[in-house]
Amino acid sequence: MQYNQLGDSDLKVSNICLGTMTFGQQNTEKEAHQQLDYAFSQGVNFFDTAEMYPVPPRENTAYSTETIVGNWVKNQARDQIILATKAAGSARGMPWVRGGEHAFNRTNLRNALEGSLKRLKTDYIDLYQLHWPERNTPMFGQYLFDPEQERDYTDFTETLEALSELITEGKIRNIGLSNEWPWGLMQFLNTSEKEGLPRVVSMQNAYNLINRTYDSSLREMGYRENVPLLAYSPMAFGHLSAKYVDGSQSRGRVNIFDGFAQRYEKPAVEPAIRAYADLANDLNTTPATLSLAFTYSRWFCASTIIGATNMDQLKENINATNFEWTNEIEEAIESIHLRFFNPAP
Repeated sequence: MQYNQLGDSDLKVSNICLGTMTFGQQNTEKEAHQQLDYAFSQGVNFFDTAEMYPVPPRENTAYSTETIVGNWVKNQARDQIILATKAAGSARGMPWVRGGEHAFNRTNLRNALEGSLKRLKTDYIDLYQLHWPERNTPMFGQYLFDPEQERDYTDFTETLEALSELITEGKIRNIGLSNEWPWGLMQFLNTSEKEGLPRVVSMQNAYNLINRTYDSSLREMGYRENVPLLAYSPMAFGHLSAKYVDGSQSRGRVNIFDGFAQRYEKPAVEPAIRAYADLANDLNTTPATLSLAFTYSRWFCASTIIGATNMDQLKENINATNFEWTNEIEEAIESIHLRFFNPAP
């Protein structure tokens, strides 16, 4: 396991982060704790959750993932764990989360954090993230900005001041963004510099072989501003295992939950997946290992957030760190990428 500095923070995170969005819906608490134990035993020190998990979000399951993770955290040496969670924003509804009060203002952020601390059974969060922008911006498979959808949003200064207060109180160590775009990142960074407020240290966005929006929109900015990527969905919700090609009904989140993962229902997705799967076969490895090794090999990615519903998947995900990435493989990947350019933004 490798460990990377997370931006300007003092956190050194494992290059694999265990995501938890299946805990409480597809995974029982016992199964979740088995995953957490195994990942920790393999050197993973970074664990990511969110107040609205598990996914897909539902009223009867909201908050349960944090509770499951917290029941594990309370039995661990807290200083050996880097724990990340996220506050839900107002852009996606979900009135069952904190009564629908999701604006990123002082009251709501404090209420969100206090709830997470209680469920996670800890006094502090190492990385507290805004789960998605509050303002009008494309999200989760949308890729075009539409000014007709404009709405009010909390001033960046107020949001950072609220988070600064929680940092001063020792309840948060660092802050990050998720599902954010260049304009939002720069507004946060400029406001931090101008007002002397805490600086974001990471960006958690989707990134995988068929969704490389980050490469063209945020890669240079992340480098120049020292805000590394935390790549989520490296397997594109399991699509990059190639188990769904040819209309296969292989069991997984994509066909268990109606309307799930619409981002990957675009026309060039399946031929791109076939091409990457063929390359994996030529390399005598699995499509899953090749896909994970791709994100693990990115210099701008501080950690890749993996997810699994069983131990075999989890072990393959972690073992993929041992796959040798070569210049020849990089060239082959780029050749496919240019044929099927970013099919699932």
